[in-house]
Amino acid sequence: MLDIWIYSLISVIIVSLISFVGILTISIKADKLNKILLYMVSFSAGALFGDVFIHLLPEVVEETGFSLWISFYLMFGIAFSFIVEKFIHWRHCHIPTSKEHVHPFAMINLFGDAVHNFIDGVIIGASYLVSIPVGIATTIAVILHELPQEIGDFGVLLYGGFSKWKALFFNFITALTAVFGAVVSLLISLYVENITTVLVPFAAGTFIYIAGSDLIPELHKEVEVKKSLLQFIAIVFGVLVMLALLVLG
Repeated sequence: MLDIWIYSLISVIIVSLISFVGILTISIKADKLNKILLYMVSFSAGALFGDVFIHLLPEVVEETGFSLWISFYLMFGIAFSFIVEKFIHWRHCHIPTSKEHVHPFAMINLFGDAVHNFIDGVIIGASYLVSIPVGIATTIAVILHELPQEIGDFGVLLYGGFSKWKALFFNFITALTAVFGAVVSLLISLYVENITTVLVPFAAGTFIYIAGSDLIPELHKEVEVKKSLLQFIAIVFGVLVMLALLVLG
């Protein structure tokens, strides 16, 4: 059992460190980075939609079937995200977006990312309970899944008002919930069956809300045909990356 704990914790720490992939964009000049931020948001929207409909929902449906409870958990994720964002609006929306005042969709993205990373940790911990080879294979799949998403999340945070280093820091903090997820999984997975049955559709609902209610409306602020076409291509690319991960997996 000690080996399982060691392998699980090392794996989720590695997954958490993937959040620093955004540092690769820091060398880009601010003016050039600003030009591609909306395309990074587009990519993130596509990746989130792809994650929901290619990975998260198919996974839970294959395990339990698409029951009414799955729909309830998914809608709860959407409703909870709506309530949280409403609270943020009530508290902060009288102040213009800046580095001191972060746009609400960036905050809700952090919450959704934390839930998603928590679920990654749960899945990794549970897979090591099956066997160490299965755990290693699952960890590799999560890393490949996280790379494009963390790049997109970094872009969302920058666009939402975070400074570059603050975006890296908070991206890493939310990534650390994977460690908490693995610990929870190892502690209770032997006693509570299908722990992800609730968390997976809840996270799916959260991502649907972020992509559909926050990110897509931001993209509609750009009306130039050429840029809009590039945004759409970026959205499709985000979905295709999620599909490629499924095929390669």
